[in-house]
Amino acid sequence: MSTKVTFTLPADVVADATSGIILGEFNNWDNTNATSLKKQKDGSMKATLTLDSGRTYQYRYLLNDGRWVNDHTADNFVHVQGYYIENCVITVPEIIENIIPDNIKKDDLTKIEGIGKKIAELLITADIATFEVLSTITQKRLRSILDAAGNKFKMHNPVSWPRQSKLAAAGKWPELKKLQTDLKGGK
Repeated sequence: MSTKVTFTLPADVVADATSGIILGEFNNWDNTNATSLKKQKDGSMKATLTLDSGRTYQYRYLLNDGRWVNDHTADNFVHVQGYYIENCVITVPEIIENIIPDNIKKDDLTKIEGIGKKIAELLITADIATFEVLSTITQKRLRSILDAAGNKFKMHNPVSWPRQSKLAAAGKWPELKKLQTDLKGGK
């Protein structure tokens, strides 16, 4: 199965470059088969690729000013034998195809502090559609779901989601509200 992965190169790394491409094992390092980076309003550049889940890839960015640059948010880096460079490494987690039928009950996961509409969709795609199921999911599994969805989801912290979900599944709404207030710093 494949999944879409968004790569983002920050504006401070882009600097004066106006365009670029992403090269890696996913395109055999072939610049004629590379995906172009799209310049964003904030000066960053982005590209979205469809990659096979459960695989690890090496990659780098080539900017039109001649610079090869790395992704500082990569999962890892690997030294390239015989050169003074390191390639970025991304591991695309194994995605299990969504098997939740449309007629099965799904809870409104956006009631959990930190889960918006997009993250709720990611969780449902990963067969996490109810508070009860979410309450049993490990931090590591939640992190892998977010990481697989791209850099924009890496800033989210799912550490409290199972605890919140346990309260929601039990219908303990006042306790959930208090916990969420505490998570927001009492605001």
